[in-house]
Amino acid sequence: MRTTTCTLNEKMGGFKKMKRTLLLALTSLAIALYAQAPPNQPFAASGGRGAGRGPAGPQTIPLWPNGVPGALGDTDADKPELTFYRAGRSGTAVIIAPGGAYRNLSMEGEGRQEAYWFNAMGVSAFVLKYRLAPYHHPAELNDAQRAIRIVRSRSAEFGIQPDRIGMMGFSAGGHLAATAATHFDAGNPDAADAIERAGSRPDFLILGYPVISFQASVAGQNVLGAYANSGRNLLGDNPDQKTLDNLSDELQVTAQTPPTFLYHTTNDNLVAVENSVQFYLALRKARVPAEMHLFENGAHGSGMGMTDPALSAWPTLLMNWMRSRGLLTGQPGGGGFGGGRGASGGRGPSGGRGAN
Repeated sequence: MRTTTCTLNEKMGGFKKMKRTLLLALTSLAIALYAQAPPNQPFAASGGRGAGRGPAGPQTIPLWPNGVPGALGDTDADKPELTFYRAGRSGTAVIIAPGGAYRNLSMEGEGRQEAYWFNAMGVSAFVLKYRLAPYHHPAELNDAQRAIRIVRSRSAEFGIQPDRIGMMGFSAGGHLAATAATHFDAGNPDAADAIERAGSRPDFLILGYPVISFQASVAGQNVLGAYANSGRNLLGDNPDQKTLDNLSDELQVTAQTPPTFLYHTTNDNLVAVENSVQFYLALRKARVPAEMHLFENGAHGSGMGMTDPALSAWPTLLMNWMRSRGLLTGQPGGGGFGGGRGASGGRGPSGGRGAN
């Protein structure tokens, strides 16, 4: 009997190892395809360049083609945009906000690699280039909300379903994603701009080692200097307590906050794991479906974690979560990720999932 049990365990271990190897291979292939993709070609149909994934490469879509509100100049840094990586089999899309302390953007390790990973699963992806310091709040949130409205209002053109638009963010980009998921509206039905009529609520949320809180109990006494000066870059030198509270996203969670997947490492020495823990507890209190995975070790900014034997498991965990919510199939599952118009009066999620 011991021999039989041992053999079964060995077979199961071999299956898990093979599954992980396959995922790594798919991601590597996707990234390799990105590296070989030709430069973007002119694209006139929708005010962008390229035509999604394919011969013309990714499509670049300006958020504000007729002029960026509150622009401080006319350089590339003053022009936020989305880069679209088309997949389309699942009808699901993810908008990805790279991190960088609201000062820089880690477009490769926390943007493009993830986009091609999603593509390998049939999920379309949009990498968001948002405005950074010297821009301050609410410019960054305005860019995130505009990105969601664009994807939703043009969902038929992009080959996705308007109620299957998620947002993903890492580090400070995780803060932006969480802020978009806790500060949204149903759109303005009277707006002259059709994009502004669409709701800005993401239908699901994916957070990797996110900045969440500007409370001293989480960020430390030097709130603005925490997280490599993310607070100062976002809010300037003298934000009032009301602003700090408003942008501490664990304080803004309601039953309408979308279902959320979180992962973090316990020894992250830049963004404390308590950020994810506090957000998870707020989601649980509001009865929002949530799943959190905490790893003992791992450097901040690890992205997909493919070079780390432990962290490389988290993309598989995310894939399983998305599959369980019906996000990897052509038809929605029973995961309750709805409220796709982004309306504050949409369906309220209920229940919850435990943390590892």
